[in-house]
Amino acid sequence: MATHFDKPSLWHRVPLWFRGFDGPLAFAVFMLACAGLLTMYSSGYDHGTRFEDHVRNMLIAGVILFIVAQIPPQRLMALAVPLYVVGVTLLIAVAVFGVTKKGARRWLNVGVTIQPSEILKIAMPLMLAWWFQKREGQLRPLDFLVAGALLLVPIALIVKQPDLGTAVLVLAAGMGVIFFAGLSWKLLLPPVLLGLLGVLLLVWYEPQVCADGVRWPLMHDYQQQRICTLMDPSRDPLGKGFHIIQGMIGIGSGGVLGKGFMQGTQTHLEFIPERTTDFIFASFSEEFGLVGNLLLISGFIFLVLRGLAIALEAPTLFSRLLAGSITLIFFTYAFVNMGMVSGILPVVGVPLPFISYGGTAMVTLGMGLGILMSIARSKRLVQS
Repeated sequence: MATHFDKPSLWHRVPLWFRGFDGPLAFAVFMLACAGLLTMYSSGYDHGTRFEDHVRNMLIAGVILFIVAQIPPQRLMALAVPLYVVGVTLLIAVAVFGVTKKGARRWLNVGVTIQPSEILKIAMPLMLAWWFQKREGQLRPLDFLVAGALLLVPIALIVKQPDLGTAVLVLAAGMGVIFFAGLSWKLLLPPVLLGLLGVLLLVWYEPQVCADGVRWPLMHDYQQQRICTLMDPSRDPLGKGFHIIQGMIGIGSGGVLGKGFMQGTQTHLEFIPERTTDFIFASFSEEFGLVGNLLLISGFIFLVLRGLAIALEAPTLFSRLLAGSITLIFFTYAFVNMGMVSGILPVVGVPLPFISYGGTAMVTLGMGLGILMSIARSKRLVQS
């Protein structure tokens, strides 16, 4: 006797699509997105269509998050090599015949203008996680050297554009995979100590090394100027130091409780430059104060901790490395942006996740969150 099975209705299938989604991670993202919408409305309501575009970008990122979350980690691993090869090929194409804007060659015109370096923020951790997964249980020093070479190729192409901000994010993503794969901290300690020594020497001899006419090797003039401006923004308060000075004024003027929603004078009198993009944290700080900053930072800390928890619970080496690296990207985004706005890091053009305006970065964040959801979802479905 034949048995007839009715096809489930759409009403019954929709809950299955969300089954296994990580609730704490979704809650953290939702709260940060709400903070971003409030801040963008205040900062960008008189700035063309910035708020409407920000809402659209968030919706697109949400759709991408949902789609990527449906892809099992095994299929994501199959995309690692093709995506990496495409990304590096496009970076080479940018170096040969890319579009130049404001002195930087970062874009490629393929009917629409794209920024291929953004692909590497996801392709790089995918590729390195795939590499170490293939060598699980038999890792040798040579494998770490090959991983370093895979990382340095796109980094060199991105730095050449030049785009230091994206290079830092791709480097953080790649180094996260290599470190989580088992690279000894003893090998990382010497370059860190050399970096700290360089910073101390720079602070001590700042008047000499930042004097007019002094040129640093291996650095563009604008990169040297950013570092020297960080050391002493008052050397050019109406020029190169204006961004840092106004950012710090905006953060400080908020006090403990802030001036209130849409009451930020530094923001709305347009003293804060790039108030909807790189320096939106200064606008947020002015209106919501120290309390708002602590809540925002707590949100990012919770997101990072939840991402690391997903990495620890992941069933395969590929999933663990990928989840840990994606989580490190979110940490780097937030840390570098808040650091540069508050004057403790050079200005490198890194947006604040979910808060800053920018379609490409929002799409990248949506993909990263989708990957985290996919890894968390696969484990939950297996357990059930």
